[in-house]
Amino acid sequence: MKLLLDSTLCQGYGLCQEHAPELVELDEWGYADVIAVSVPPAAEDEARACVASCPNSALRLER
Repeated sequence: MKLLLDSTLCQGYGLCQEHAPELVELDEWGYADVIAVSVPPAAEDEARACVASCPNSALRLER
């Protein structure tokens, strides 16, 4: 499973990083700094919460 970011949709709320700090880093302006990250099986629940928390649907999970 991979966590993917559409950076054109990110508005810099930072909610994703709160739910999955091990998967998402924020840049100096508070925007998610993820392009494609492999999600370890132990972090799948956090990744789902991360995706669900994004108000602009900038993140998605892909197999």
